[in-house]
Amino acid sequence: MVGPPARPAVVAVFRPRLSNARLKMTMAVTGIVFIAYVAVHMIGNLKVYLGADSMNDYAGFLRELLVPLLPQESVLWALRVVLIVCLVGHIGAAWMLTRRARAAGAMRTSRGHRVVWWRSFTSRTMPTSGIVIGAFIVFHVLDLTVGTTGAGGFRHPETIGGDTRYFAYENLVAGFQRPAVAVFYIIAMVFLGAHLMHGAWAAINDLGVTAGRSRRVGWIVGTVLAAVVMVGNISIPLAVMVGVVS
Repeated sequence: MVGPPARPAVVAVFRPRLSNARLKMTMAVTGIVFIAYVAVHMIGNLKVYLGADSMNDYAGFLRELLVPLLPQESVLWALRVVLIVCLVGHIGAAWMLTRRARAAGAMRTSRGHRVVWWRSFTSRTMPTSGIVIGAFIVFHVLDLTVGTTGAGGFRHPETIGGDTRYFAYENLVAGFQRPAVAVFYIIAMVFLGAHLMHGAWAAINDLGVTAGRSRRVGWIVGTVLAAVVMVGNISIPLAVMVGVVS
């Protein structure tokens, strides 16, 4: 009997199979980009404690960076594009690795012994935290960037006397004065902290850091940074709810 025709070699050219190592490297690099972004973003958010003028001026700085060399918000949109590309790569790599792990039946060590995959809270919650963070990002953008979720009278930038005024402070305070939104934000930040902690450790492994001291330093730095980001961000809705920021 004649078997089914062999698949043309050209198919393999246009459908290359990414190795697990490359997928893990993709997750590590994009994860580092996200860690850097959320750290800087938290610093910007903490300007809420310095008052409306400080936070609104910071919002204007981001939108007018390199103006008039580049059009307004060019740098901000370039950053958004980079983050979207990283997000697609991160999710895609995670999805493919998960599918392969499930298809294999279990993750095994080189000696053939089954690995305790869900060894810690952070590792067990990685898929869940990823979903929660993704949902939070969508809502957060609609709520405090686009203003389509009814954030207590969202105020878009206004041009007054030839100058553009921004209302990032007012919008943030109005947003967190809704208890459900504040609680959702706090929950999302807990998941983000767990995701960052485990992600930092995974990135160290996937980037091939083998020296014991370097691994310990990397793990400590990643864990501390994740904790600082989590606590710093959670403090903001709490401060709004108790009236420290108003």
